[in-house]
Amino acid sequence: MIDIGALRALRSVAALGTLAGAAGELGFTASAVSQQIKRLERQLGVPVLAQAGRGVVLTPAGQAVVASAPEVFQALERCAEAAQSVAEGAPRGVLRVVAFSTGIRGLLAPAVRRLSAQCPELRVHITEEDPDQALHSVDAGIADLALVHDADGLPAPLPPSMTQRHVHTDVGDLVLNRTHPLARLDRPLTGADLTGRTWVTSPPGTVCHQWSLRLFAELPEEPEVRHLVDDFATQLALITADDVIALVPRLARPPLGEGHVSRPLRRQPRREVHAAWRRSADASPAIRVVIAELTRQSSSAPRSSHEPRRRSTSR
Repeated sequence: MIDIGALRALRSVAALGTLAGAAGELGFTASAVSQQIKRLERQLGVPVLAQAGRGVVLTPAGQAVVASAPEVFQALERCAEAAQSVAEGAPRGVLRVVAFSTGIRGLLAPAVRRLSAQCPELRVHITEEDPDQALHSVDAGIADLALVHDADGLPAPLPPSMTQRHVHTDVGDLVLNRTHPLARLDRPLTGADLTGRTWVTSPPGTVCHQWSLRLFAELPEEPEVRHLVDDFATQLALITADDVIALVPRLARPPLGEGHVSRPLRRQPRREVHAAWRRSADASPAIRVVIAELTRQSSSAPRSSHEPRRRSTSR
């Protein structure tokens, strides 16, 4: 009988290319992963890895095993989901969720609070990961559900073994001091309004920095970016101290103090947020209830300061 843990270890080595990478992904030492692979080789009677310089490569037998592994994991998952689907009561057990930081803050954390009351036997374990890594973790069976966004309007490629559902549209607003001249404008702001203003933005390499660059490209002159700060609570502090403006996604926005307001842009930057899971887990009661709660939570996510909250129609 093939050891499932060893099979998962080989699949991670195949995906990441090294024993050390697989060890980091699986939470083991490289030595432990090596022992799992050796156990798998004894069970199969053939080598599945071969040395290649300082690294390793899969042998033809190892490649064949990895190619067949998804069917094994999907069959095991269907067994577990079948048992859960006929069990009485609310979803139970552990659901491993991977998500980007602001999705955890704005959607998952509030959802978990409600789920704790609704489904006391369900435990949601959350790990922060960027969208590409999150999809890999679910595809590899390390996590059960991923919350991802389409950074810069380009969705991360979805593995064939997975499916997804749209749960939220996140947009960016301007946040500024209540005494700022733009705060008096009770309408979406345009490029003409923003000419000559001073900014705090997220640093390069972030989604919000890309949003800022696209916004600045529409202005007649290059704006003054005085501060580069990744933490949005710190951006609010600088808005108070230096009367600068920030472009902040609603999911990432901390509660605004009395001295702050947000204003929408006429052309709002946006990103679509999806929940993604393995197709073999379609019947999972835990995944279904979490996605339903994420969708419900989306309707109560932050809005701009003067945007009316629509009545939720979800049941």
